[in-house]
Amino acid sequence: MNFPTNVFSKNATFDGALSIAGIKATTLAKEFSTPLFVIDEDDFRSRALAWKSALEKHFGAQAGHVYYASKAFISVEVAKWINEIGIGLDVCTGGELAVGLAAGFPADRIEVHGNNKSEAEITAAIAAGCATIVLDSFHEIERVNRIAGAHNVIQKVLLRLTPGVEAHTHESISTAHEDVKFGFSIASGAAWKAVEEVEAAPHLRLAGIHSHIGSQIFVADGFEVAATRLIEFLARFRDHFNRELPELDLGGGYGIAYLADESTMDPDQMMANLAAIVKSQCAAHDLVVPTVSIEPGRAIVGPSTTTLYEVGTTKVVTLENGANRRYISVDGGMSDNIRPSLYQAEYLAIVANRESTESTRDSRVVGKHCESGDIIIRSIELPGDVDAGDLLAVPATGAYGRSMASNYNHMVRPAVIAVKSGTARVIVRRETVADLLSLEVVESPRTLS
Repeated sequence: MNFPTNVFSKNATFDGALSIAGIKATTLAKEFSTPLFVIDEDDFRSRALAWKSALEKHFGAQAGHVYYASKAFISVEVAKWINEIGIGLDVCTGGELAVGLAAGFPADRIEVHGNNKSEAEITAAIAAGCATIVLDSFHEIERVNRIAGAHNVIQKVLLRLTPGVEAHTHESISTAHEDVKFGFSIASGAAWKAVEEVEAAPHLRLAGIHSHIGSQIFVADGFEVAATRLIEFLARFRDHFNRELPELDLGGGYGIAYLADESTMDPDQMMANLAAIVKSQCAAHDLVVPTVSIEPGRAIVGPSTTTLYEVGTTKVVTLENGANRRYISVDGGMSDNIRPSLYQAEYLAIVANRESTESTRDSRVVGKHCESGDIIIRSIELPGDVDAGDLLAVPATGAYGRSMASNYNHMVRPAVIAVKSGTARVIVRRETVADLLSLEVVESPRTLS
């Protein structure tokens, strides 16, 4: 078998069976059960450090923060890793903030996102001393200013702008063209109006601007257009207010490999491209190069994690064209990986517990939920002898697998196991039926006026 190293973590090997960080997949499945998320700790750390090193190499004194986008996957233990690595944390809900704070993550390296931050979330962020809040609407300008005033602080903020870029990605993960819920449009004039309102707010300090153009982006074209328009905006600010904004956050969205013929974006090359774009545009507008920050999430945790499933049933169906397709049903599905159903994300899988000499057959890997759309892999060539009891490994599931997991059909969400140098430990335990039932409440009816 040709082991697809490009989609697995760096410490995954195949020698008759899959091992991750020196531990066989069969051992992990036996010890921790399946479905199971297996995160390669050393791989996670090395990817985070690669982005940090690349930012610092190409931007030098203008290198800001690498903010890990916690929406991809966050836990208390992962937040501790991020703190030890020395990068920042990007959170977009009160829950993500709570996880970071529970890990003892320094608030002065936390950036708060979200298009609809509640007053409670804003209050929690300001009370914790979060360094930066990214404003996403006019309502938030008023709210953050008022709550900062109540805490007698001047809150540093960025404005999230939509530069009108059509990133070459799925509509559901493209975020910077005009018809989206995020940010202030430059073209419509909303962005400039937001600047004026923030400048007039006594408890806000505008430090710069932010943009995120989408996800799973492999070329620098979209970033080039976005950076050009953002720097033009910075020049307009300088000309009007006679001072320069010191910060520019270009977001994340860097693509990773999911299939055997794909490549994960190289941090060094991407930062070289971004630095060339930003520096040339600043020179064209006679601007000092601002401090530049980025927000990789998927690019760090995605390739670091593999999902292990056990095959439960198989069957062969005859299609209308006379061809046969084999259905391979596993013990998870859309409750632990909604991405294929949500926006047709593609994955590959390998038989993890043994090597097969059987010829391959067109197969469809499906979950156990009561949905025809509960499909993990729509079409893949897998050995014809895959049967009940075999293990399948689906790589590159660290981003959004556990994060977007649900209890659909009252499935319990899988455990997350960290592996390192032949050791394994639980960092997020598997849910139990007792967890599900703990939310059930039977109380006497109340009359509400």
